[in-house]
Amino acid sequence: MPYKELSAEEKHIIIDKGTERPFTGKYNDFFETGIYTCKQCGAPLYRSEDKFPSHCGWPSFDDEIEGAIRREVDADGRRTEILCANCGGHLGHVFEGEMQTAKNVRHCVNSVSMNFLSAEELARRAGGELKKAYFAGGCFWGVEHLMQQQPGVVSVVSGYMGGHKDEPTYREVCGKTTGHLEVVEVSYDPKQVSFETLAKLFFEIHDPTQVDGQGPDLGEQYASAIFCNDEQEKETAQKLIDILRGKGYDVVTRLLPMAPFWRAEEYHQDYYAKTGKMPYCHRYQKRF
Repeated sequence: MPYKELSAEEKHIIIDKGTERPFTGKYNDFFETGIYTCKQCGAPLYRSEDKFPSHCGWPSFDDEIEGAIRREVDADGRRTEILCANCGGHLGHVFEGEMQTAKNVRHCVNSVSMNFLSAEELARRAGGELKKAYFAGGCFWGVEHLMQQQPGVVSVVSGYMGGHKDEPTYREVCGKTTGHLEVVEVSYDPKQVSFETLAKLFFEIHDPTQVDGQGPDLGEQYASAIFCNDEQEKETAQKLIDILRGKGYDVVTRLLPMAPFWRAEEYHQDYYAKTGKMPYCHRYQKRF
């Protein structure tokens, strides 16, 4: 595949190993779900789940797609340069020992060196369309962490739904002033996994019998609920609730109509992956 024709700015950074000014790159404060590819050759470089807010002024990642990155000693003899393993284009530098994530690595990359492909675009290129499901089951950290392990799930985003205020903050939601629940938005490939399978998993990774809380996390923002896209999802969820009640579970999960989803602050996204910790109030328990 021929390489992309580069602009003067792109050549300065990718070929001549320049550096864009800090806090100016388009991907510095950008955290959508997808993959980052080489601007010059299109090779996949980084996954969005490995991106983290380092506040250094450039996009930062604590891991790479296997085999995507080549390392060389920088011309200054002190730093380690990172390049696209496929075409040799300059990306930036890699640093270790800063303790910003559990992996203790920071790939500091120029936005100009990359393009971004969203999860939806990736699904479209693969000949399919993603669907989204919305689950509230206590602290979104644990629900996110366990939902991400389901094959067919492309991404899980933590956020807020069901309240009366636009763009609520975590402090407002915890202060119980907006009516929002902590929710995860699950983007999934319906050719690989069904809504019913996701809903079953949801009922097995949190306690659907606990009112307004999960374990030690108490409050109305931690209530159990499913926000249903349509009647079919509602019927499927109700069927599962009826099965559980037939098994003796006093399920309190509410089935709510669709509402605006507000993405939570970036430090909440992929919380357990970033910190290396494990969920303290969510665990898998077979119920079906």
